[in-house]
Amino acid sequence: MARLPQFERRARHSIEASIAAKRSLLRNSQILSGLSQLAASLIHAFEHGNKVLLFGNGGSATDAQHIAAELVGRFAFDRPALPALSLATNLSAVTAIANDRGFRRVFSRQIEAFGRPGDVAIAISTSGNSPNVLHAVALAKKMRMHTAALTGCSGGKLRSIVDVCLCVPSDDTPRIQECHILLGHILSEIVEQELFAPRASPRAPHNPRL
Repeated sequence: MARLPQFERRARHSIEASIAAKRSLLRNSQILSGLSQLAASLIHAFEHGNKVLLFGNGGSATDAQHIAAELVGRFAFDRPALPALSLATNLSAVTAIANDRGFRRVFSRQIEAFGRPGDVAIAISTSGNSPNVLHAVALAKKMRMHTAALTGCSGGKLRSIVDVCLCVPSDDTPRIQECHILLGHILSEIVEQELFAPRASPRAPHNPRL
């Protein structure tokens, strides 16, 4: 029990670091502009019958699954489902592809199977350098899909090959991942609101004679 104050200090430090990372997003005009562009691309894709494919490794795989679930299920209110797939969740496919064709192709093989021109491919990688993620993005571009990435500060190799790169201004992996899920939530909210939120009817002009 003597170490409880020490644990509280560590917890406070981590929370403060997470808040600082998110504040850096708010001050970063490139992040905000890229986020708006990606939201517009998703809305356009869904309006034209296309889908989004998300992928990443480790914690980024979980983030991809989380964001896909927000789009397929719901974010803030009930509405029609949106087509989104996380490419790390089919364990049979992932392990079979890795075993037969190598781990480098676990996502690109699924892009080949499910991707279509006009779809959106979102790569998630804190380093921006994961070989299997880079390989999938390269194929998505060849297939005329819109490509985007959520990365860390440098953006890695992904930064130069995707249409939109949201580079979280941090080198700390946990803080980057916390910002990635915030960005995913923002995208889900904007898309849901734009596609399904009821629009207020314009008010009739006031006529004092009525």
